[in-house]
Amino acid sequence: MVIDSRSFRKALGCFATGVTVIAANDGQGKPVGVTISSFASLSLEPPLVLFCLGLGASYVETFRKASHFAVNVLRDDQKELSIRFASRMADKWAEVEHSPGAASGAPVISHCLAVLECQLEKEMVEGDHVILIGRVLGLDYDPGGQPLLYFRGNYAEMA
Repeated sequence: MVIDSRSFRKALGCFATGVTVIAANDGQGKPVGVTISSFASLSLEPPLVLFCLGLGASYVETFRKASHFAVNVLRDDQKELSIRFASRMADKWAEVEHSPGAASGAPVISHCLAVLECQLEKEMVEGDHVILIGRVLGLDYDPGGQPLLYFRGNYAEMA
């Protein structure tokens, strides 16, 4: 059976995901960030997470070279942040409240549902994506907030 990319994308869109902004510092110490829904936990012992980034993405080399990154899990009222970091705008960080993470130095966006600060452990190239695995060094979370969700190519609300 030949699977065309459009059908594959539509089938994968049936899996609702949370939305994150993965952030790191570039070689000059400037923050970079990108909206990612291809994020998952990998291991509890040791605490590992992963995210996938297209090899053609503008910041792929920055993330491959960064020693640390932060996973900023967006809450349901942060849709505009998701759109901002998915865009090609020149200064995505303008007017975004953030600070260096205490455990990693990677950019941590204020008021997120959760933040996982990670040290890059490993990368693997598979197909047209790179899989970046990080060891969680520090975390913070809001036990009462609601996540920003993505389903079938649109933002979704929890029922």
